[in-house]
Amino acid sequence: MTDIQTAAQLPPIDDAAPQGAKRRHAGAQRPARPPRVPVHGVLLLDKPVGLSSNDALVRAKRMLNAPKAGHTGTLDPFATGLLPLCFGEATKFSQDLLEADKTYEAVVHLGITTDTGDTEGQVTAQQPVQCTVEQIEQVLAQFRGPISQVPPMHSALKRDGRPLYEYARAGITLEREARDVTIHHLELLAFAPPMLSIRVTCSKGTYIRVLGEDIGAALGCGAHLNALRRTGAGSLTLQGAVTLEQLEQAGEVADRRALLLPVDGLLQSFAAVHLTDELARRFLQGQRLALGKESVALPPEPGRVRVYRASDLALLGTALLQPYDVLAPERLVSTA
Repeated sequence: MTDIQTAAQLPPIDDAAPQGAKRRHAGAQRPARPPRVPVHGVLLLDKPVGLSSNDALVRAKRMLNAPKAGHTGTLDPFATGLLPLCFGEATKFSQDLLEADKTYEAVVHLGITTDTGDTEGQVTAQQPVQCTVEQIEQVLAQFRGPISQVPPMHSALKRDGRPLYEYARAGITLEREARDVTIHHLELLAFAPPMLSIRVTCSKGTYIRVLGEDIGAALGCGAHLNALRRTGAGSLTLQGAVTLEQLEQAGEVADRRALLLPVDGLLQSFAAVHLTDELARRFLQGQRLALGKESVALPPEPGRVRVYRASDLALLGTALLQPYDVLAPERLVSTA
């Protein structure tokens, strides 16, 4: 009786088709994923709140059907704003933007400190806010120019191969050396107690969370970062930036790719050098070029330059213009 009941509970077997064939047939019904086609350029993404930079990159990469991509500087999940994404050959120049100055607009919540220095952490202390605009301006003046910052424990900096935030989550606090950074511009935008709005342009490696905490400490009430929006990176701004929703709504992959800046969108701060076809050929072979006697217009000072082929304005890469008008190839574009 038990055997009959057990057999009756089994799903029916279709003897006309072997089980392996049925599985193959079921798999064949799935739509084939289109092959990834190389795409080269820069997407100015306006990252939303609540999404990590890597998650934003993965979504954009999928919507553009791109095989190779990278971003140019992490934004915390609670932060929004400019996140330049590099695709294809543009990834060769992403380091330039990592080294560039950044501009942010931040809201500092005075009177409350958290264990992470931002709104995602647990409150650790509360104090009354009793400061004036004049006192705030005096404190902000202390942070303009070269300053030292102690990196936060809740950061991606590594110690013994592990990011600091892993130690912090385990309740471990490690000693961290102060780092020198530069605050090029620090402006008070608004003060509506307990919220303090500022605009900051700073060098690579600056933690705006730490800046907010240090401003609060200098005011005697403590603080944490309530909101953060990046508005500039190097020469790039939010002008022309798109959201993930706008990218998705652009339509087909070709229409989405039309939203990308060309590869040299990352290099506009460098002077341009245009080479003849023969010089361009030698440059792409990695040869150093002595241009002193060539009919090539050169910038007045040595330094990094972006290099083009004059006949079709194709970007060839970047180079170092050295003394005596010697052009030394640095990073070359394989699609030139």
